[in-house]
Order: sequence, then structure tokens, then C-alpha cells
Amino acid sequence: MPCPALPDGFDFTDPDVLHHRVPLPEFAALRRAEPVCWIAQPAGLAGFQDEGYWAVTRHADVRYVSTHPEIFSSSLNTAIIRFNEHIERDAIDAQRLIMLNMDPPEHTRVRQIVQRGFTPRAIRALEDRLRARAHAIVQGTLAHPGPFDFVTQVACELPLQAIAELIGVPQEDRAKIFDWSNKMIAYDDPEYAITEEVGAESATELIAYAMNMAADRKQCPAKDIVTTLVAAEGEGNLASDEFGFFVLMLSVAGNETTRNAITHGMHAFLTHPDQWDLYKRERPATTAEEIVRWATPVVSFQRTATQDTELGGKQIRKGDRVGLFYSSANHDPEVFDAPDVFDITRDPNPHLGFGGGGPHYCLGKSLAVLEIDLIFHAIADAMPDIRPADDPRRLRSAWINGVKELRVSAR
Repeated sequence: MPCPALPDGFDFTDPDVLHHRVPLPEFAALRRAEPVCWIAQPAGLAGFQDEGYWAVTRHADVRYVSTHPEIFSSSLNTAIIRFNEHIERDAIDAQRLIMLNMDPPEHTRVRQIVQRGFTPRAIRALEDRLRARAHAIVQGTLAHPGPFDFVTQVACELPLQAIAELIGVPQEDRAKIFDWSNKMIAYDDPEYAITEEVGAESATELIAYAMNMAADRKQCPAKDIVTTLVAAEGEGNLASDEFGFFVLMLSVAGNETTRNAITHGMHAFLTHPDQWDLYKRERPATTAEEIVRWATPVVSFQRTATQDTELGGKQIRKGDRVGLFYSSANHDPEVFDAPDVFDITRDPNPHLGFGGGGPHYCLGKSLAVLEIDLIFHAIADAMPDIRPADDPRRLRSAWINGVKELRVSAR
């Protein structure tokens, strides 16, 4: 049955929707009328041979699904809610090797190993170097007068350099990581003319690059995270292929998402000058969390029901796909006062921009918050009068709230 709260045929995962906007009015309509709603799709459209998915739009329901992996699996159909319609099922199943698409206990084993690289001590050890890099990135844009693209010259650089610092990728190779990760997630955007095959080739190249790093560290251990994860003494290390898939996930989760959070944050400041003035004056510690809530770079992931269950008054059948719409949850008025207001002093701020809790809560949250804080401190210091030069150009995607270009002027 079509949902009466939505226009006939409306699908939140249609890449043409996110190409133009985040569908916040439609999310609000569902939260009020039918917070768990069946969205019909033709079989095969999203890469799955079923008839659609359940859209989960309330904060409480997204949290519930996220924290009950025994009922809602990340592995059965992966966490990606929509693939290209031409993808083969074998290609979907292969993605279960990525931690994002695992369930406990395998997910628990891999996460316990990987989180060694994200301890508070490990993140603190990066802070001074990343602060210097943030200032160098921003200062570099001032060398060329006139408008510039904030995405490529500012927003993408610190996440890439942070990944390079974290796992020991030479800085001169960061452009390769940027290119590979872009190709892996841009298959819905015709401007990039990226096919599933090109995306798969990019994933293979990135995995091979990481596996070679792992092999090198096993032969010649160093004081870096690669050695910690694959070559340290004792039990519980990642195999080389597991490390390869970890780096693949990190290149998207740690690069694409943080880059888009920074870009959306800058655009929010440019369109809310009172908040930019407040930030320059007071630098609230709550800023990064509000930027992530406001941006919600990952609009949605999915789970698959492992058994018949009930959610939001609806009967979910075993095998049904369930879409977790974080953008909707982060605008739920039952949780947030004035959710449509960009407020960098918002506190508390229990947003779900890093996931809804549970086993898949973002491992790199502390690093992402640090990067956002550092880059906006640097921007406020070096280019306090930054202003828009054109409207942002959005990525055409089924599940990423992405910006391809944001032209600004710093003088």
C-alpha cells in the first residue's frame, strides 16, 4: 500500500532526490503520519530482488534497530541501501568482507582489533600534526586570489592527510586515495561517468595498495598503526586482506563523510552569518557536533530483518530490508528543540550522525570531531571574511549527502 503521507512513487533512495536536496519535508510528514512506512520498489532497481524496504524515520526507532543486531542484520544484504540496478548479487555478497557489513561475532572480533588505532591516546598523538596541517591547508588557499573550490582545496584535504597520518600512507599518495574513494561512491552521478566496473576496479586497487602496506610491515615492523594491526606480537591481528578491506572502509567512512561534513558546515556558516560571527568570537566546543547533525553526510544505511518482528506498529517480516534514515532522525522534534535551526551552541545534542549506537557506532568519531574543530579554527583565523561565490553543486547519490563543489571567496 502506498503511503498517503508521500507523493505517489516517492522513494527516499532515488538518487535524483538527493541530487537536489535532502527530503526533510517528506521525512517530517512520515514522522507524523507513518514513522515506519513501506516504500515500494521494482525488483532489482536497488540491486535486490525484492519489492522495496521499510523507511524508519523516528530517532527512537532508528536507535532501536541499530542496537539490536540480532534482529536487524548488516550482513544479509549489506548496509548499503541502494546499489546500481546492474550489480550482480555476487558483488553485493563480496562486500560482507567490509566491517560495515558484518554482524557479531565476526564484527566484534574485527572491531576489537581495529579500535587499537583509534584510542584516545592515538588521536591525541595526531592533534598537533593535524593542527599544523589544517593551518597549512587554509593558508595555501590564500596564495591564489579570487574564488576557489572549498571542497577540493580545503574540505577534502585534512581528512585525506589525517588518514595518511593514521595508517602511514605517504602524503604524496593521498590523491590516489581520494580518486579511488570518489570512484567507489560516485556511480549514481553521470557527471563522473563512473560505472560499477570502474568502481570495483578502484576498490580492488585500493585493497591491493593496503595489502602491500600490510605485507611490508610484516617484513619490516614500524611504529605505526599498520604494524599495530597486522604485525604486532601476540594473537588477534588482522590478516592482510582484512587490513585491505579496513582501509577501503576508512577511505569512505573517514574521508567522504568528514569531507562532506566540513563542506556542509561551511555552507551552513555562509548561510547563517550570525552563527559564523558567534563562532569567530567564542569558538563553542559544541560546534562540530552540530555541524555533523546538520550535515548528516550518510543519509541512510539499511538492515535486514532476521526474524518476524514489530517496529513502530508495523509487522516486519523476516528478510525485509529496513532503511535507517539518519537525516530524519536528526530532525526529530521529539528529541531536538527547533531541529531546523542551525545552532552551534546546541547542548545536549544526541544526534545520530555517527550512527544510532550499537556495534556499528562510528569508530572514528573522535578523529572526525577533531578534524572538524581544527579546520574551522584555521578558517576562522586565516579567512574570517569568507563568503560564497556560487551555489553548491550536489552529488547525485542514493545515500550520501554530498557536495561536489562549493565556490567561495576568502577576501
